[in-house]
Amino acid sequence: MAFDQMKMINNLRKAQNELKKEIIEVEAGEGAVVIQITGELKVKKINIDTSMVDLEDIEELEHWIEIAMRDGMAKAQEVAAAKMKPLMGGLGSLGL
Repeated sequence: MAFDQMKMINNLRKAQNELKKEIIEVEAGEGAVVIQITGELKVKKINIDTSMVDLEDIEELEHWIEIAMRDGMAKAQEVAAAKMKPLMGGLGSLGL
């Protein structure tokens, strides 16, 4: 039983490390804003194509950033959930 618990904990750690390396990229405004988010739900990079931004309409840029952040976080959560779901079933036996 203890061996199974250790194996499960090791599998969880491995999955968490894999999520650190997972990069989800989303865009908004037809590519004007591109955001990269890790599987840990951390923003890695934000790129704004200034040639596509109208400085007279900053609200549009703000909207694109909001869209990209929302979509990126949602996709990153889906990726994390899919990776962790198979491992979560056995946590009840660990007392967690």
